[in-house]
Amino acid sequence: MQGKVDVAVMIGSGVPASLRALGQSVCWVVLLNGERRGTAFSSRTEAEECKAAWLAQLNADRSASLH
Repeated sequence: MQGKVDVAVMIGSGVPASLRALGQSVCWVVLLNGERRGTAFSSRTEAEECKAAWLAQLNADRSASLH
């Protein structure tokens, strides 16, 4: 499986209501091939950890398909 994984920031009305209710006006999301995957994160660090997990999974899938 080929994939590009990115972290994007969402501001204002793009932030889920649950985070806005906690006073957050910014969140981060993980994109796989430009499509949001999973939940919104309240910190960039959490989103980067999720991105690393996606990359590890994609690399494992790629390695398995070569064998």
